[in-house]
Amino acid sequence: MGKVIAITNQKGGVGKTVTSVCLGVCLADDGKKVLLVDFDPQGNLTKGLGYRDSNSYPYSIKDALFNEVNEIDINWEDYIIHTDEKVDLLPANISLSGVDVQLSNVMSRETVFKRVLSKFKDNYDYILVDSNPALNLFTINGLTAADSVIIPVQAEPYATDGLNDLLHTIATARKQINPNLKIDGILITMTDARTNLSKHIANEVREAYGSHIKVFDTEIPRVVKTSESALAGQSPIKYAPYAESTLAYRRLAKEVEKLHVKAIAKTRHEFSR
Repeated sequence: MGKVIAITNQKGGVGKTVTSVCLGVCLADDGKKVLLVDFDPQGNLTKGLGYRDSNSYPYSIKDALFNEVNEIDINWEDYIIHTDEKVDLLPANISLSGVDVQLSNVMSRETVFKRVLSKFKDNYDYILVDSNPALNLFTINGLTAADSVIIPVQAEPYATDGLNDLLHTIATARKQINPNLKIDGILITMTDARTNLSKHIANEVREAYGSHIKVFDTEIPRVVKTSESALAGQSPIKYAPYAESTLAYRRLAKEVEKLHVKAIAKTRHEFSR
């Protein structure tokens, strides 16, 4: 069954969407079957892959959620967009806005998203969820559905503001709903090698959290072409294949793969005992 990884931080502008798409495309380039799930009402992941018009696809994640709640059976393949970048996409758009409020009165509301993803898990090696920048019912649903979490943190002042709140939310989700939830690591993004400030903040994150949470060796540099790629409707990997950020995300993909190979090997060892 596929690994579900939630790319999560309640702060906006830290690189969640870019990380989701770049990591997904890099894993696909390494031969993995990958599904990207846009779980943000802004729909930036969907737009960034060239699907700006919501009429260009029949269903979105909103439809998947409500069809699950109302027990309407639709072939899972009908929800999927097969992109030309080797990854599949479960899209989102502004219609997702406010759905968390509508779901708040639904029985087992924390598990709706998990039940949706269960229809897809057998068909993919990795399912990457681009979470919304908030601590709300969508976030709880994402953490309930996920096997693990990657937390992007921007190398800017106040980068770790709110990080303890997120870690508390993850700990609560693990304790009450999803005992197998793991943190794959903290990913430092938007670094600038030219400034001492960026280096200082990266070191600060490693010192503050590195003793009890993995901080990925790979750091993602700030590159202008990353922003340009969204306008072109392409992933940064396709738009700028030799950019520093692309090379960094390829290294990150190797780290993530290695992490999960170790986890699978450990599970098999414990089972055999």
